[in-house]
Amino acid sequence: MPVFDFSNSSDDKKSNEFHCTYTVFRSNENAASPQKPILLLDNHKREWKHHSCGVFADQDKQTVFEFKEEDGTVPADILKVDARFVSLLHWLGENRINVRLSGKNMEDGYAVYKIREIAFGGGTKLSAEDGFLQFMIERLLAGGAPAEEIEDEDQEETGDSMKLTSLQSITDFMTCAGKTLPDNIRLWARRNLAVARSHEVSPEERRHAQRALSIMMNIQWKNNYFEAIDPQEARRILDEELYGMERVKQRIMETIIQINRTHTLPAYGILLVGPAGTGKSQIAYAVARILKLPWTTLDMSSINDPEQLTGSSRIYANAKPGIIMEAFSMAGESNLVFIINELDKASSGKGNGNPADVLLTLLDNLGFTDNYIECMVPTVGVYPIATANDKEQISAPLMSRFAVIDIPDYTAEEKKIIFSKFALPKVLKRMGLQEKECVVTAEAVDAVIEKYADTTGIRDLEQAAEHMAANALYQIEVDRVAKVVFDGEMVRHLLA
Repeated sequence: MPVFDFSNSSDDKKSNEFHCTYTVFRSNENAASPQKPILLLDNHKREWKHHSCGVFADQDKQTVFEFKEEDGTVPADILKVDARFVSLLHWLGENRINVRLSGKNMEDGYAVYKIREIAFGGGTKLSAEDGFLQFMIERLLAGGAPAEEIEDEDQEETGDSMKLTSLQSITDFMTCAGKTLPDNIRLWARRNLAVARSHEVSPEERRHAQRALSIMMNIQWKNNYFEAIDPQEARRILDEELYGMERVKQRIMETIIQINRTHTLPAYGILLVGPAGTGKSQIAYAVARILKLPWTTLDMSSINDPEQLTGSSRIYANAKPGIIMEAFSMAGESNLVFIINELDKASSGKGNGNPADVLLTLLDNLGFTDNYIECMVPTVGVYPIATANDKEQISAPLMSRFAVIDIPDYTAEEKKIIFSKFALPKVLKRMGLQEKECVVTAEAVDAVIEKYADTTGIRDLEQAAEHMAANALYQIEVDRVAKVVFDGEMVRHLLA
């Protein structure tokens, strides 16, 4: 029988401590070779064969490769590792996967450029699929080197990446949070925690209860107090995002001043009504940027059934929360800007009921109840911004929940300025062209505006700028011209 000697255990304690022997290097090579290896192993005491078998040690305990030689198992320190393969080596070591290395003895070590999985002695395989390891290695070689992490010992540890998923972490959080949680959510969480722990209900009920708890506890439930917003900064953002539209900007600035005075959101959201392509969604994103809130979008044209918004009951095995609740979960907090696109399409629901009716409770700021969560979610920190093309298609009850702002179409003169000073320079910058390489005359601008005189918005102008810039780039790169000058006739022919 084996005999264990513990007499020198205290003396050997330091020798058993984990010591990382390798350094990490960053490479973007898409193929490995002895000159550009995956890793380097120590070969000072012994040179290794071109093809050698063995296993990687558990990287959390020892950074070596254990060669299986004729005279037994011989360890070799790992000296260098390509940063892309660090996690893979950890994985191989934890699973004790038998591999065959292909390498070459170099001055600075045994350069490994191939790793193949082998199965002998009843060893486990990394994956049930043959060739999985080669698949992973090819993917890692095709990927770029990971960003270098700068270690800072004084850097404070944060919990931003922490997600409450296990019952223990949820329980600990509820204990620590106490009455900082809204009362109804705290009582709801206690009941669902009891269900998740109970053995008197079905496993399906326990799973649903734990999932609902994880969703609700990972949302930061904030109060409805909003800090003051700098009006000058708000105006700068609006001018940066939008040209003209002074009346629209004035309405938004009035809302900002109201928030600064009351420190709460207005009672009504904003409904932006106007032709397609006039920048309604861009205005909504600008407001979210000014309020410094996370935002989420909801495309009503794709909603056919109210259940998509309200979620399904937990009595079904495949039950899940609705889109509105998922928006809170993605934002991670209860204060957010809810952008509802194409509100006028909501009235044409094809399912059981009208999806637009579900929005009424969300817009009243009295609270929203999801069928899966089964708890009233406070919505006082939700600021809804809706867009629509035709307000005649929106029901009166829904319309009464918004402050309506009409977005007029751009005039011909405004379109000229937008094309010359915004659309074209943006496209040229994206394509790497200088303004002197692509010259657009005043007659050419007139030709573009004339071409799209009957269309609304500025999307056609942006597409025209894209077409002209691409044509100029082609002539410069293929025909080797120094610059391209577009006149009216060229533009009419190009956009015909």
